[in-house]
Amino acid sequence: MLQLSRYQWTVLFAAWLGWGFDIFDNVLFNYVAPNCVPTLLGLTIGSPEAKAATLLWTGVLSSVLLLGWAVGGIIFGKVADRIGRTKTLLITMLLYAVGTAACAFAPNIWVLVLCRIVASLGIGGEWAAGASMVAEVMPERSRVEAGVLLNTAASAGPFLASFLNFQIAGVLLPESPETSWRFVFLFGLIPAAVAVIVRLFVKEPERWQKVAENVDPARIRELFQLPNRAATISGLAIATIALITLTNCLAFMPAIASGLASSVALERGLNLAATQSLIEQWKAIATNSCSIGSLIGTLLTVPAAKYLGRKIMFSIYFVLSSLTILIDFGLPLSPETRLYFYFFIGLTVAGVFGSFTYYLPELFPTRLRATGAGFCYNAGRVFAAIGPLLIGYLASQGTNTLSTAIDTLFWVGFIPLLGIAFMPWAIETKGLVLAD
Repeated sequence: MLQLSRYQWTVLFAAWLGWGFDIFDNVLFNYVAPNCVPTLLGLTIGSPEAKAATLLWTGVLSSVLLLGWAVGGIIFGKVADRIGRTKTLLITMLLYAVGTAACAFAPNIWVLVLCRIVASLGIGGEWAAGASMVAEVMPERSRVEAGVLLNTAASAGPFLASFLNFQIAGVLLPESPETSWRFVFLFGLIPAAVAVIVRLFVKEPERWQKVAENVDPARIRELFQLPNRAATISGLAIATIALITLTNCLAFMPAIASGLASSVALERGLNLAATQSLIEQWKAIATNSCSIGSLIGTLLTVPAAKYLGRKIMFSIYFVLSSLTILIDFGLPLSPETRLYFYFFIGLTVAGVFGSFTYYLPELFPTRLRATGAGFCYNAGRVFAAIGPLLIGYLASQGTNTLSTAIDTLFWVGFIPLLGIAFMPWAIETKGLVLAD
């Protein structure tokens, strides 16, 4: 990695910023949901009705986000193969920045849903453009490491979101939860400025330019024709299983942390402001624990992929993901232990995503790379969207919403085992040269 040119580092950093702010805008709603949802529905924050509504609408909006993410990923993956990686990166970053910032002005829950749909299209489209750009600019010897460094932005995004939310809702405005969430959403506009900077310093990869001049535009139906069918099925199946697992674990993380903090605050007899401060602290602890674990897990995919191969790497991560979820949501752990156990969910469930930034682009030739990688990474979100909706509904129906949510999430632990069953049909890309 130290042998990269200055421009290659610039490309990697530009894509890293795009992906980091992508995740930042993606998770902002989850942090403000306990305050945002009750306010827009006219409920008292912290009441049993508000907690139930928060779980329900967290599930609904997470599912809406995933569906929009899938549509945006597929559409803009194709756009990136047609007009270029850099232009698509700019468009998608502006789209999710404006969509997220607009949430700050939502007068009701339905306008919020509309704003999240706009943001989700950009959030889904950014990944395919950035991952393809990095894969095509990097030298073969550094492609895996560059892909992993790109995905470390997925850990930085939640760090930034957690920090801003805590500073605004937990430090500056702890006594104004009805309005603090609007200021948090406004910070979603930051990527718009970064997008302009990216456009000024990053050009289209030469590999893409050469191919784009001499071949017809990519079509999605080609992904299911020979010789691309096996690669598409392999990438889609593995990504879908990982996505379903991660989405259900992370969508309700702030809600779980809020519930745990509320129960502890009740035991300690804390007042409203102190309770709100504790809730924001525990949301930050859960996020930071998960993000640190995710960062380490992402980096560990480098030696795992290079020395063990992609298939063995995926198998290890899926087994450990299953064990981690079953332990965290199945055993009678103390609130603090359950909170810090998100480190291991980050290490395994989120860590495996460090591989997709290099594995999915490896499966396809240049003219289909963004289309194929974008389709595999995002189409699975259609199936993943069912999970948050179902879990949010089930959790909101229980008399004890926290206990019901934890019990429901326990069953998510069996999903990664489907990945183990699929491994005989997965494609191994270890040692393969990126195809033109």
